[in-house]
Amino acid sequence: MEKEFKGTVLNGFLMLFVTLLMCFGSIALIIVAGMELIPVWIVGVGVALFILSFFLMPGFVMLEPNEAKVMVFFGKYEGTFSRTGYFWVNPFLSKKAVSLRARNLNVDPIKVNDKEGNPILIGLVLVWKLKDSYKAMFEIDSQTLAAAAANPQVATSQVASRMRAFENFVKVQSDAALRSVAALYAYDDNDSNSDEATLRGGADEVNQVLLDKLNERLEMAGLSVVEARINYLAYTPEIAAVMLRRQQATAIISAREKIVEGAVSMVKMALDKLSDENIVDLDAEQKARMVSNLLVVLCADESAQPVVNASGETK
Repeated sequence: MEKEFKGTVLNGFLMLFVTLLMCFGSIALIIVAGMELIPVWIVGVGVALFILSFFLMPGFVMLEPNEAKVMVFFGKYEGTFSRTGYFWVNPFLSKKAVSLRARNLNVDPIKVNDKEGNPILIGLVLVWKLKDSYKAMFEIDSQTLAAAAANPQVATSQVASRMRAFENFVKVQSDAALRSVAALYAYDDNDSNSDEATLRGGADEVNQVLLDKLNERLEMAGLSVVEARINYLAYTPEIAAVMLRRQQATAIISAREKIVEGAVSMVKMALDKLSDENIVDLDAEQKARMVSNLLVVLCADESAQPVVNASGETK
């Protein structure tokens, strides 16, 4: 479990002054002793001070905001040091640098099957950061991952290689979480009366489930996802044309239902209006013919053209 570093921490500028004083002072003692102005045994003191100054130099630590050092003393975890500034600590401590800053990761679209078994392409973008430095460094094999992630042709720092290793870990787990979440939802809602969330229509719910899945998987590595959102969603090319036709047919049927519903309402209103105001008295056959004509006019894709017969009646 992560803990704060409780070891000796001194001001870095003070220790830098002391170290430089010891280094140049020891050189001065050796030179003066060589001129036989002081006893020869002072040379030993000068050499000892010179060697000691070199032992003190690895103890300097400089941290910027949202950076940390994982302190390890001969294999034992001593804590995480995250104070901003310039300090000096035990030079025998191994200091493993990590970044606590938020990072973006754009996961390329992957091919998965939705709840109905349709092959789809889905991708996501997420914001992640390191939450527990102990788990990140010692619960997963970050050292091997960092060595594998480093590009020998590019000069990169250890912290950059280590964070790239964490990013690769996040990418692999995000692929697994995305496949798991995509299998829980259908791509689109084929039933207009259904309240079930879909990948296309239930973005808020899907993103929240995806965020929970990612944090559950990354908890063991001490990493945390701040935000996760699906940024790419489409049918695979082999079924895209078929699904497009199905969507078009569904839209046409829905539109026709609205048109027929409105037409029936208008016909009923017309018949009631004629009957209430005694404009014309129609028998059952005339009403049927009128309803048929009105439905044809109201439901047709094109404007109706009147036909005038020889008797002078307009149809």
